[in-house]
Amino acid sequence: MSVVRIVERDRRDVLGEGPLWSARDNALYWTDILSHRLNRLSLDSGVVRSWEFDEYLGWAVEREKGGFVLGLGRRFVRFDPETGVTRAIAAPEPDRFGNRINDAKADPQGRIWAGTMSINCEDPTGSFYRLDTDGTATRVDGPYTIANGPAIAADGSFLLHTDTSLATIFRFDINDDGSLGPRTPFVTFEPEWGNPDGMTFDAEGGLWVACWGGGCVTRFSPEGVRERSIALPASQITSCTFAGPALDRMFVTSASDGVDEPQGGALFEVDPGCRGLTTQYYRG
Repeated sequence: MSVVRIVERDRRDVLGEGPLWSARDNALYWTDILSHRLNRLSLDSGVVRSWEFDEYLGWAVEREKGGFVLGLGRRFVRFDPETGVTRAIAAPEPDRFGNRINDAKADPQGRIWAGTMSINCEDPTGSFYRLDTDGTATRVDGPYTIANGPAIAADGSFLLHTDTSLATIFRFDINDDGSLGPRTPFVTFEPEWGNPDGMTFDAEGGLWVACWGGGCVTRFSPEGVRERSIALPASQITSCTFAGPALDRMFVTSASDGVDEPQGGALFEVDPGCRGLTTQYYRG
């Protein structure tokens, strides 16, 4: 049984999401979407620092040139944590006022793949976008009700993305021009598993999935076979990532929104028994 550690801090997240390991800072970053907050846990000191924004904050991806790209509201923006300054890159859905950006990852080519979704989690108005290094945002798939993931293969040849409302993880080949191949089901969740939320690959090609409503993170084999789960003391598990210099530590985010649970919204650390992949930068 894996030991579960609860990271000590003075608050719980309403909707914790988007954990990101920064080797550059020796820190874990993650967001609280509904509280408009970016958090940073220093692995050197254990201190948690936060930045607050005026809009929903879906995720943060490191820029190779320094700072971050954020999924803020319905926009992609650059963010300098030293000055607090944000600068717009692209706004792919300027007229979809009922949507927000939800989840994203960078790929080995330095691009960002990000999904959007309806704020009410009910309308199929979301899409999947690719943000190229020149700042161009291109719609590559849709519609989505609750776009989540993605997880990108180590060689950048394919990615996995999910619509949590459909309880299905989909697989897409990534073509040389950045377009996607056909959407094909990779894993369909059984009702007792919860629903697939954020996810990440390990170095062996296994897929780790945060199980919303299932109270665990689950590993699937490269072929999509459910292998094992790590139980957590909260039901709404949202995402996970590998961290630490050896990429052998796993941090897991959760949500307290809509539940009365002592550890809902906590940040957890577990021992996954394997290593993860290097965090990719946005190269724009």
